[in-house]
Amino acid sequence: MLKWMKRAALALGVVVVAGLIAGVIWREELVRLYSVNTLFDEDKIVANFSNMRGSFLHTEFARDGEVFEFGRAERPLPETFESAGTAQSTAEYLARSSTTSLLVVRDDAIEHESYFLSTGEEDLRISWSIAKSVLSALVGIALADGAIASLDDPVVKYAPALAGSAYDGATLRNVLNMASGVAFNEDYLDYDSDINKMGRALALGGSLDEFSAALAARVDDPGVAWRYVSIDTHVVAMVLRGATGQPVATYLEDRIWSRIGTEADGYYLTDGEGAAFVLGGLNLRTRDYARFARLILNDGMWNGARILPEGWVAESTSATAPPAADEGQAFGYGYQWWIPPGANGEIMARGVYGQYLWIDQNAGVIIVKTSADRKFREGDGAAHRDAMAFFRAVARR
Repeated sequence: MLKWMKRAALALGVVVVAGLIAGVIWREELVRLYSVNTLFDEDKIVANFSNMRGSFLHTEFARDGEVFEFGRAERPLPETFESAGTAQSTAEYLARSSTTSLLVVRDDAIEHESYFLSTGEEDLRISWSIAKSVLSALVGIALADGAIASLDDPVVKYAPALAGSAYDGATLRNVLNMASGVAFNEDYLDYDSDINKMGRALALGGSLDEFSAALAARVDDPGVAWRYVSIDTHVVAMVLRGATGQPVATYLEDRIWSRIGTEADGYYLTDGEGAAFVLGGLNLRTRDYARFARLILNDGMWNGARILPEGWVAESTSATAPPAADEGQAFGYGYQWWIPPGANGEIMARGVYGQYLWIDQNAGVIIVKTSADRKFREGDGAAHRDAMAFFRAVARR
Protein backbone atom coordinates (compact mmCIF):
# COMPACT_ATOMS: atom_id res chain seq x y z
CA MET A 1 0.00 0.00 0.00
CA LEU A 2 2.82 2.42 0.92
CA LYS A 3 4.49 1.74 -2.43
CA TRP A 4 1.31 2.60 -4.31
CA MET A 5 0.80 5.74 -2.23
CA LYS A 6 4.34 6.87 -3.14
CA ARG A 7 3.66 6.18 -6.79
CA ALA A 8 0.40 8.13 -6.67
CA ALA A 9 2.12 11.04 -4.95
CA LEU A 10 4.86 10.99 -7.60
CA ALA A 11 2.31 10.93 -10.39
CA LEU A 12 0.41 13.81 -8.80
CA GLY A 13 3.66 15.75 -8.50
CA VAL A 14 4.40 15.22 -12.19
CA VAL A 15 0.93 16.47 -13.10
CA VAL A 16 1.31 19.53 -10.89
CA VAL A 17 4.76 20.36 -12.32
CA ALA A 18 3.49 19.84 -15.86
CA GLY A 19 0.56 22.08 -15.09
CA LEU A 20 2.84 24.77 -13.70
CA ILE A 21 5.08 24.61 -16.77
CA ALA A 22 2.07 24.77 -19.08
CA GLY A 23 0.75 27.69 -17.05
CA VAL A 24 4.02 29.58 -17.43
CA ILE A 25 4.12 28.95 -21.17
CA TRP A 26 0.49 29.97 -21.59
CA ARG A 27 1.05 33.05 -19.47
CA GLU A 28 3.98 34.10 -21.73
CA GLU A 29 1.78 33.63 -24.78
CA LEU A 30 -0.95 35.73 -23.19
CA VAL A 31 1.59 38.46 -22.43
CA ARG A 32 2.70 38.48 -26.06
CA LEU A 33 -0.90 38.51 -27.27
CA TYR A 34 -1.65 41.43 -24.96
CA SER A 35 1.43 43.18 -26.35
CA VAL A 36 0.12 42.76 -29.90
CA ASN A 37 -3.30 44.08 -28.96
CA THR A 38 -1.85 47.15 -27.17
CA LEU A 39 1.23 47.67 -29.32
CA PHE A 40 -0.09 50.79 -31.00
CA ASP A 41 -1.95 52.34 -28.05
CA GLU A 42 -1.31 56.05 -27.80
CA ASP A 43 0.33 55.84 -24.39
CA LYS A 44 2.50 52.83 -25.26
CA ILE A 45 3.49 53.04 -28.91
CA VAL A 46 6.69 55.09 -28.54
CA ALA A 47 8.13 52.94 -25.75
CA ASN A 48 6.99 49.73 -27.45
CA PHE A 49 8.75 50.59 -30.70
CA SER A 50 12.06 50.86 -28.80
CA ASN A 51 11.55 47.75 -26.66
CA MET A 52 10.07 45.04 -28.84
CA ARG A 53 12.18 42.21 -27.45
CA GLY A 54 10.66 42.81 -24.03
CA SER A 55 7.39 41.35 -25.28
CA PHE A 56 8.21 39.05 -28.21
CA LEU A 57 10.36 36.08 -29.06
CA HIS A 58 13.53 37.26 -30.78
CA THR A 59 16.96 36.29 -32.05
CA GLU A 60 20.04 38.48 -32.08
CA PHE A 61 22.78 38.96 -34.66
CA ALA A 62 26.17 40.42 -33.81
CA ARG A 63 28.30 43.25 -35.07
CA ASP A 64 32.06 42.77 -35.41
CA GLY A 65 35.24 44.74 -36.05
CA GLU A 66 35.93 48.45 -35.94
CA VAL A 67 32.93 50.77 -35.93
CA PHE A 68 32.62 52.94 -39.02
CA GLU A 69 32.21 56.48 -37.72
CA PHE A 70 30.42 59.05 -39.84
CA GLY A 71 32.01 62.48 -39.93
CA ARG A 72 30.20 65.58 -38.71
CA ALA A 73 29.17 68.58 -40.79
CA GLU A 74 26.27 70.10 -38.88
CA ARG A 75 23.75 71.94 -41.02
CA PRO A 76 20.30 73.22 -40.05
CA LEU A 77 17.22 71.65 -41.56
CA PRO A 78 15.18 73.82 -43.93
CA GLU A 79 12.62 75.74 -41.88
CA THR A 80 9.89 75.03 -44.42
CA PHE A 81 9.27 72.76 -47.40
CA GLU A 82 6.55 72.49 -50.00
CA SER A 83 4.24 69.48 -50.28
CA ALA A 84 1.31 69.29 -52.71
CA GLY A 85 1.66 72.99 -53.39
CA THR A 86 1.47 73.98 -49.73
CA ALA A 87 4.29 75.35 -47.58
CA GLN A 88 4.81 73.33 -44.43
CA SER A 89 6.83 74.03 -41.30
CA THR A 90 9.53 71.42 -40.74
CA ALA A 91 9.15 71.58 -36.97
CA GLU A 92 5.39 71.13 -37.21
CA TYR A 93 5.78 68.25 -39.68
CA LEU A 94 8.22 66.38 -37.44
CA ALA A 95 5.91 66.82 -34.46
CA ARG A 96 2.74 65.97 -36.40
CA SER A 97 4.23 62.75 -37.72
CA SER A 98 5.40 61.69 -34.23
CA THR A 99 9.03 61.50 -35.29
CA THR A 100 11.25 59.59 -32.86
CA SER A 101 14.57 59.97 -34.66
CA LEU A 102 15.89 61.84 -37.68
CA LEU A 103 19.32 61.38 -39.19
CA VAL A 104 20.69 63.11 -42.30
CA VAL A 105 24.01 61.95 -43.79
CA ARG A 106 25.65 63.59 -46.80
CA ASP A 107 28.92 62.29 -48.26
CA ASP A 108 29.58 60.21 -45.10
CA ALA A 109 29.11 63.19 -42.76
CA ILE A 110 26.17 63.64 -40.39
CA GLU A 111 24.43 66.92 -41.15
CA HIS A 112 21.63 66.47 -38.65
CA GLU A 113 20.80 64.00 -35.86
CA SER A 114 17.88 64.38 -33.48
CA TYR A 115 15.89 62.15 -31.13
CA PHE A 116 12.38 62.96 -29.96
CA LEU A 117 9.67 61.78 -27.57
CA SER A 118 12.16 60.58 -24.94
CA THR A 119 13.94 58.20 -27.32
CA GLY A 120 17.73 58.08 -27.63
CA GLU A 121 20.63 57.19 -29.89
CA GLU A 122 21.07 53.75 -28.31
CA ASP A 123 17.46 52.67 -28.85
CA LEU A 124 17.00 49.67 -31.12
CA ARG A 125 14.05 50.87 -33.16
CA ILE A 126 11.60 48.53 -34.92
CA SER A 127 11.97 48.72 -38.68
CA TRP A 128 8.60 47.45 -39.74
CA SER A 129 8.77 47.03 -43.52
CA ILE A 130 12.24 48.54 -43.93
CA ALA A 131 13.23 44.96 -43.03
CA LYS A 132 11.95 43.83 -46.42
CA SER A 133 14.64 45.82 -48.23
CA VAL A 134 17.36 44.36 -46.02
CA LEU A 135 16.18 40.87 -46.94
CA SER A 136 16.39 41.81 -50.62
CA ALA A 137 20.12 42.44 -50.23
CA LEU A 138 20.59 38.93 -48.80
CA VAL A 139 18.81 37.39 -51.80
CA GLY A 140 21.32 39.11 -54.09
CA ILE A 141 24.20 37.53 -52.15
CA ALA A 142 22.64 34.05 -52.26
CA LEU A 143 22.05 34.42 -55.99
CA ALA A 144 25.68 35.42 -56.62
CA ASP A 145 26.89 32.52 -54.45
CA GLY A 146 24.88 30.05 -56.52
CA ALA A 147 22.77 28.95 -53.55
CA ILE A 148 19.82 30.27 -55.56
CA ALA A 149 20.12 29.30 -59.20
CA SER A 150 17.68 31.82 -60.68
CA LEU A 151 15.08 34.37 -59.64
CA ASP A 152 12.75 32.56 -62.01
CA ASP A 153 12.92 29.32 -60.04
CA PRO A 154 9.59 28.35 -58.46
CA VAL A 155 9.51 29.04 -54.73
CA VAL A 156 8.58 25.42 -54.01
CA LYS A 157 12.03 24.36 -55.28
CA TYR A 158 13.57 25.81 -52.11
CA ALA A 159 10.48 25.80 -49.86
CA PRO A 160 8.67 22.50 -50.58
CA ALA A 161 6.27 23.11 -47.69
CA LEU A 162 4.50 25.56 -50.02
CA ALA A 163 3.51 22.83 -52.49
CA GLY A 164 -0.26 22.85 -52.93
CA SER A 165 -0.63 26.33 -51.43
CA ALA A 166 -1.52 29.55 -53.23
CA TYR A 167 2.23 30.04 -53.72
CA ASP A 168 2.62 26.87 -55.76
CA GLY A 169 3.44 28.17 -59.26
CA ALA A 170 4.90 31.51 -58.13
CA THR A 171 8.57 32.25 -58.77
CA LEU A 172 11.07 33.96 -56.50
CA ARG A 173 10.93 36.99 -58.80
CA ASN A 174 7.14 37.10 -58.37
CA VAL A 175 7.33 37.27 -54.58
CA LEU A 176 10.25 39.72 -54.62
CA ASN A 177 8.08 41.97 -56.80
CA MET A 178 5.00 41.33 -54.62
CA ALA A 179 3.20 39.93 -57.61
CA SER A 180 2.39 36.48 -56.22
CA GLY A 181 -1.35 36.86 -56.87
CA VAL A 182 -2.07 35.48 -53.38
CA ALA A 183 -5.20 36.82 -51.67
CA PHE A 184 -4.14 38.63 -48.48
CA ASN A 185 -5.88 41.41 -46.56
CA GLU A 186 -3.23 43.93 -45.46
CA ASP A 187 -5.58 46.28 -43.54
CA TYR A 188 -4.00 46.96 -40.14
CA LEU A 189 -7.22 48.60 -38.93
CA ASP A 190 -9.30 45.46 -39.58
CA TYR A 191 -9.05 43.11 -36.58
CA ASP A 192 -9.87 40.10 -38.77
CA SER A 193 -7.49 40.98 -41.61
CA ASP A 194 -4.84 38.48 -42.66
CA ILE A 195 -2.05 40.75 -41.47
CA ASN A 196 -3.56 40.95 -37.99
CA LYS A 197 -4.22 37.21 -37.88
CA MET A 198 -0.56 36.75 -38.75
CA GLY A 199 0.41 39.09 -35.89
CA ARG A 200 -1.60 37.06 -33.41
CA ALA A 201 -0.05 33.84 -34.71
CA LEU A 202 3.37 35.42 -34.15
CA ALA A 203 2.46 36.44 -30.61
CA LEU A 204 1.13 33.01 -29.69
CA GLY A 205 4.27 31.25 -30.85
CA GLY A 206 2.80 29.87 -34.05
CA SER A 207 4.67 29.03 -37.24
CA LEU A 208 4.74 31.62 -40.03
CA ASP A 209 5.87 28.87 -42.42
CA GLU A 210 2.65 26.99 -41.65
CA PHE A 211 0.65 30.22 -41.87
CA SER A 212 2.06 30.86 -45.35
CA ALA A 213 1.53 27.29 -46.51
CA ALA A 214 -2.11 27.44 -45.37
CA LEU A 215 -2.94 30.33 -47.72
CA ALA A 216 -4.98 28.81 -50.52
CA ALA A 217 -6.74 31.62 -52.40
CA ARG A 218 -5.51 33.76 -55.28
CA VAL A 219 -6.86 36.93 -56.81
CA ASP A 220 -4.55 36.72 -59.85
CA ASP A 221 -2.10 34.37 -61.48
CA PRO A 222 1.50 34.99 -60.38
CA GLY A 223 3.19 37.88 -62.18
CA VAL A 224 0.01 39.56 -63.41
CA ALA A 225 -0.31 42.52 -61.04
CA TRP A 226 1.48 44.18 -58.14
CA ARG A 227 -0.29 44.09 -54.79
CA TYR A 228 1.36 44.87 -51.47
CA VAL A 229 1.29 41.50 -49.69
CA SER A 230 3.62 41.35 -46.71
CA ILE A 231 3.49 37.57 -46.40
CA ASP A 232 5.23 37.42 -49.82
CA THR A 233 8.34 38.58 -47.96
CA HIS A 234 8.14 35.66 -45.54
CA VAL A 235 8.05 33.35 -48.56
CA VAL A 236 11.22 35.05 -49.83
CA ALA A 237 12.79 34.16 -46.48
CA MET A 238 11.59 30.55 -46.74
CA VAL A 239 13.36 30.36 -50.10
CA LEU A 240 16.52 31.95 -48.65
CA ARG A 241 16.59 29.57 -45.68
CA GLY A 242 15.99 26.56 -47.90
CA ALA A 243 18.68 27.63 -50.37
CA THR A 244 21.41 28.54 -47.86
CA GLY A 245 20.60 26.13 -45.05
CA GLN A 246 20.96 29.01 -42.57
CA PRO A 247 18.59 31.10 -40.46
CA VAL A 248 18.14 34.58 -41.88
CA ALA A 249 19.67 36.24 -38.79
CA THR A 250 22.82 34.11 -39.11
CA TYR A 251 23.11 34.85 -42.82
CA LEU A 252 22.65 38.58 -42.22
CA GLU A 253 25.27 38.59 -39.47
CA ASP A 254 27.83 36.67 -41.53
CA ARG A 255 27.37 38.34 -44.91
CA ILE A 256 26.47 41.95 -44.06
CA TRP A 257 26.13 42.99 -40.43
CA SER A 258 29.60 41.97 -39.25
CA ARG A 259 31.21 43.61 -42.29
CA ILE A 260 29.88 47.17 -42.47
CA GLY A 261 31.17 48.79 -39.29
CA THR A 262 27.90 48.71 -37.36
CA GLU A 263 27.93 50.01 -33.80
CA ALA A 264 25.46 47.62 -32.13
CA ASP A 265 24.09 44.11 -32.34
CA GLY A 266 20.61 43.94 -33.81
CA TYR A 267 17.76 41.50 -33.48
CA TYR A 268 14.76 40.08 -35.29
CA LEU A 269 11.45 39.20 -33.72
CA THR A 270 10.75 35.52 -34.38
CA ASP A 271 7.88 33.08 -34.53
CA GLY A 272 7.58 30.07 -32.24
CA GLU A 273 9.95 28.04 -34.42
CA GLY A 274 12.68 30.69 -34.30
CA ALA A 275 12.12 31.90 -37.86
CA ALA A 276 12.91 35.59 -38.25
CA PHE A 277 9.96 37.93 -38.74
CA VAL A 278 11.60 39.27 -41.89
CA LEU A 279 8.68 41.32 -43.14
CA GLY A 280 8.84 43.78 -40.26
CA GLY A 281 10.67 42.52 -37.18
CA LEU A 282 14.16 44.00 -37.61
CA ASN A 283 15.42 46.19 -34.74
CA LEU A 284 18.47 48.48 -35.15
CA ARG A 285 19.95 51.74 -33.97
CA THR A 286 19.18 54.72 -36.19
CA ARG A 287 22.83 55.18 -37.23
CA ASP A 288 23.04 51.48 -38.15
CA TYR A 289 20.07 51.87 -40.49
CA ALA A 290 22.17 54.59 -42.12
CA ARG A 291 25.18 52.27 -42.38
CA PHE A 292 23.10 49.71 -44.25
CA ALA A 293 21.86 52.53 -46.50
CA ARG A 294 25.46 53.55 -47.14
CA LEU A 295 26.10 50.05 -48.49
CA ILE A 296 23.23 50.53 -50.95
CA LEU A 297 24.31 54.08 -51.82
CA ASN A 298 27.77 52.77 -52.70
CA ASP A 299 26.48 50.04 -55.04
CA GLY A 300 27.12 47.24 -52.55
CA MET A 301 30.71 48.27 -51.83
CA TRP A 302 32.07 48.93 -48.35
CA ASN A 303 35.38 50.76 -48.13
CA GLY A 304 36.79 48.96 -51.14
CA ALA A 305 35.29 45.52 -50.38
CA ARG A 306 32.38 44.18 -52.40
CA ILE A 307 29.59 43.00 -50.09
CA LEU A 308 26.69 42.82 -52.55
CA PRO A 309 27.16 41.44 -56.06
CA GLU A 310 27.89 43.92 -58.81
CA GLY A 311 24.70 45.16 -60.43
CA TRP A 312 22.36 43.91 -57.70
CA VAL A 313 21.59 47.34 -56.26
CA ALA A 314 20.62 48.70 -59.67
CA GLU A 315 18.53 45.64 -60.49
CA SER A 316 16.76 45.35 -57.14
CA THR A 317 15.93 49.05 -56.90
CA SER A 318 14.50 49.37 -60.41
CA ALA A 319 10.73 49.51 -60.89
CA THR A 320 10.45 45.99 -62.31
CA ALA A 321 7.16 44.96 -60.67
CA PRO A 322 4.17 44.56 -62.98
CA PRO A 323 1.52 47.30 -63.07
CA ALA A 324 -0.28 47.83 -59.78
CA ALA A 325 -3.78 46.47 -59.36
CA ASP A 326 -4.58 49.83 -57.76
CA GLU A 327 -4.36 52.40 -60.57
CA GLY A 328 -3.89 55.15 -58.00
CA GLN A 329 -0.54 53.75 -56.86
CA ALA A 330 2.06 56.39 -57.72
CA PHE A 331 5.16 54.62 -56.42
CA GLY A 332 7.04 52.00 -58.40
CA TYR A 333 8.30 48.79 -56.84
CA GLY A 334 11.37 46.65 -57.31
CA TYR A 335 12.65 43.72 -55.28
CA GLN A 336 11.23 44.86 -51.92
CA TRP A 337 12.24 48.50 -52.55
CA TRP A 338 10.02 51.50 -53.32
CA ILE A 339 10.80 53.83 -56.21
CA PRO A 340 9.29 57.31 -55.67
CA PRO A 341 7.35 59.02 -58.47
CA GLY A 342 9.65 61.22 -60.53
CA ALA A 343 12.69 59.54 -59.01
CA ASN A 344 16.10 60.64 -60.21
CA GLY A 345 18.51 58.33 -58.39
CA GLU A 346 16.17 58.15 -55.38
CA ILE A 347 15.04 54.94 -53.70
CA MET A 348 13.16 54.31 -50.49
CA ALA A 349 12.46 51.66 -47.90
CA ARG A 350 9.44 52.38 -45.74
CA GLY A 351 7.43 50.86 -42.94
CA VAL A 352 4.10 51.42 -41.25
CA TYR A 353 3.73 54.11 -38.60
CA GLY A 354 6.27 56.30 -40.38
CA GLN A 355 9.56 54.44 -40.78
CA TYR A 356 11.66 55.66 -43.73
CA LEU A 357 15.04 55.03 -45.28
CA TRP A 358 15.64 57.53 -48.10
CA ILE A 359 18.64 57.23 -50.40
CA ASP A 360 19.45 59.91 -52.98
CA GLN A 361 22.24 58.40 -55.06
CA ASN A 362 22.94 61.59 -57.04
CA ALA A 363 23.15 63.87 -54.00
CA GLY A 364 25.03 61.32 -51.86
CA VAL A 365 22.38 61.72 -49.15
CA ILE A 366 20.91 59.21 -46.69
CA ILE A 367 17.95 60.10 -44.48
CA VAL A 368 16.61 57.87 -41.71
CA LYS A 369 13.31 58.81 -40.09
CA THR A 370 11.70 56.63 -37.42
CA SER A 371 8.29 57.46 -36.06
CA ALA A 372 5.33 56.35 -33.99
CA ASP A 373 2.74 57.97 -36.23
CA ARG A 374 -0.69 56.53 -35.43
CA LYS A 375 -2.21 58.75 -38.15
CA PHE A 376 0.02 57.50 -40.97
CA ARG A 377 -2.95 56.09 -42.88
CA GLU A 378 -4.94 59.32 -42.92
CA GLY A 379 -5.26 61.75 -45.82
CA ASP A 380 -5.09 59.44 -48.85
CA GLY A 381 -1.32 58.94 -48.84
CA ALA A 382 -0.50 62.34 -47.36
CA ALA A 383 2.05 60.85 -44.94
CA HIS A 384 4.17 59.40 -47.76
CA ARG A 385 3.71 62.49 -49.92
CA ASP A 386 4.81 64.84 -47.13
CA ALA A 387 7.73 62.60 -46.18
CA MET A 388 8.96 62.47 -49.77
CA ALA A 389 8.67 66.25 -50.15
CA PHE A 390 10.55 66.79 -46.90
CA PHE A 391 13.34 64.36 -47.85
CA ARG A 392 13.78 66.02 -51.23
CA ALA A 393 13.90 69.45 -49.65
CA VAL A 394 16.63 68.29 -47.29
CA ALA A 395 18.63 66.42 -49.92
CA ARG A 396 18.45 69.02 -52.70
CA ARG A 397 18.90 72.26 -50.79
